[in-house]
Formats: sequence, C-alpha cells, structure tokens
Amino acid sequence: MRANSLFHLIILTGVLTMNAKSESEVPLYPDKFDLLHFLDAEGRRIPVDSIEKWKIRRAHILANFQLVAGPVPGNERRIPADVRVLEETREEKYVRRKITFASEPGDRVTAWVLIPHGAGAGAPGALCLHQTVSIGKDEPVGLGGKPNLRYASELAERGYVAIAPDYPNYGEYKCDPYALGYASATMKGIWNHMRAVDVLQSLPEVAKDKIVCIGHSLGGHNSIFISVFDERIKAVVSSCGFNSFARYYGGDLTGWSHNGYMPRIAGAYEKNPQKMPFDFTELVGALAPRRFFTNSPTRDANFEVSGVRDCIAAAAPVYKLFGADGHLVAVHPDAEHDFPPEIRKQAYEFLDRAVGK
Repeated sequence: MRANSLFHLIILTGVLTMNAKSESEVPLYPDKFDLLHFLDAEGRRIPVDSIEKWKIRRAHILANFQLVAGPVPGNERRIPADVRVLEETREEKYVRRKITFASEPGDRVTAWVLIPHGAGAGAPGALCLHQTVSIGKDEPVGLGGKPNLRYASELAERGYVAIAPDYPNYGEYKCDPYALGYASATMKGIWNHMRAVDVLQSLPEVAKDKIVCIGHSLGGHNSIFISVFDERIKAVVSSCGFNSFARYYGGDLTGWSHNGYMPRIAGAYEKNPQKMPFDFTELVGALAPRRFFTNSPTRDANFEVSGVRDCIAAAAPVYKLFGADGHLVAVHPDAEHDFPPEIRKQAYEFLDRAVGK
C-alpha cells in the first residue's frame, strides 16, 4: 500500500476531512515534535523534504485530531445560513448587529456582526472568538468583560467587518452538541465557526479572500482548530490559547476532557499526553504557510510558556520548508493570562499585512 493511500480524503468546500472507514489506517505518531517525517504503511519514518510529502503528514495530523474531536461535518449539515437580524445599534465607527444564523438543521447560532461605517466591497473580514466568559460574544465587541479583550470592536474600528459568535453554551447560545451527533463540543464549535465564515463571505462589504481569525484563551485554541480545517482563513492570531500537552498543568489533561471540549481525551486516551493522537506542536505546523501570531505571556498560568515554545520550535521547520519563516510569530510579554494593548497593536498590524491593508 502506498503511504498516501493510508487514508481517504474528502474535499468539501475547502475543508479536509477523513473517511470514517480509514480511521484505523491512519498511523499514530509517537514523535509529535519532529514534523518533518511521516510514517508509511510499514511504520517506517520517511523524511519530509518537499511540500508534497508534508501534505501526507498534514493529512495524518488532521485525521488524528478527528479521532479525538470527531469528524468534521460534511455537506449534509451545510444548509442556507438564513441570517436574521435581531437588533442594530449605530456606534461611532461601526454598526453593530445582533444576528442568528442557521448552523445546521435544527440549530441556530447567535452572533454579533460589526460593519464599519462607509465599508464598501473589499473590506477584510475577521472571525473573533471569545474566551471562557459567561457573556460569550459580548466581550470581544466591548459589551462588558475585560477591556483588553475587545478585539472585535477594535478591528471594526480599523476597517474590518467582524463577526463574533457564541461558543456552545455561552452567551445566548444553548446547544447540546452530543444530542446533535457530535463527539465533542470542540467539533461543534469548529463547524459553527466555519458557518460564521460563510456568513462573513456572504456580506457584500467583505472580500472573500481576506478572512482572518483572532481569539483569546478558549477563543485562542478555537482560532487554531477552525483554521487548521478551513483554509479560507488567511491569518490567525491566538492569544493565550495553547501549549504542548506535556506542559499543560504538568501533563494533566483534565481541563481538556470535559463536555465543553473533547471527552474522548478522558474516555479513550486516559488524559495522558503520551496516548494522545495529536498535539498542538502539530496543529501549529499544520497552519503553514499561512500567517500565525501567538501572544503567549511569560506568566500565563493556564498555558505555561515553555510549552508554547515547544510548539513554535516544532512548527518552524515546516514554515521554513515553505519559505515562510516570517509568517510564524510568537511574542512573550511579561504578563499573566492577558492580551496587553501593545501586543494587540502588533497583532492587528500582523493581520493588516496578511490582508494587504
């Protein structure tokens, strides 16, 4: 069997998913730090010395992530978004609309959309994902919460059309992902966020090829998760959102294993980093060559910074393979679990370069 026939890939509107029949055929990687190799049908390490060979390893990463989070939905769930405007408020530099949109049959997601005044066709779009906070989408648009996390409103003031959806069971959005057939709330979030990108691209003000994503904490890792699978996203900012599993609370993955994330981490993989089919070292690498910026403070108690450095070091050779070294940026301010003003400015300028602003 040829190495690249170890799995079957289905391409659905730019989304890479794994055929359920082939799950057992995808190799598991004991070494999730050296990304410049893949395992062939006999388990031999084959060096990755070309972009074509990297595509094999990348497909394995995506497939192994789905062993934990469940499969990415297909077109059977992609129904018309049926956007409904619930209210509209005119702010100094943008209009803020509360909307709902159909994510799939029987489910509607609540979100804010911010449209800058005078925005014509060709404005960049930003998917803005909130942290773990009860008000959900309200925080990034500046309606309560922490001032340092109002990145949706700040991007709208810079000319981005921003969409900020609620994650399942935050804000106004109540949802049981498991009753809908998902293996994790993480995968339900990925699907909802893909549909939010559909909504962004449907707006007459938004340039379809200028979509970026930003998030903090919960939103920081969700920005990685969606962007790995949805290549419509051209640049990613993850603030305080990840580290290598071995460095996460000393390797105790309990925080990742509850129903708000991926229960299989406990049920199938015993919350053990060594048994996990994927790691963030691989997910960051899988974003290459697209632009990736992380704000990872030195005193973040949630995501210990040496584990972030692990991920950046693992991903760097992949970016180098693409000749895109400058697209991978990590900053480590002397701060706690926060997104300081000077770092947000750097992040916004990073996004501006990605969309040609």
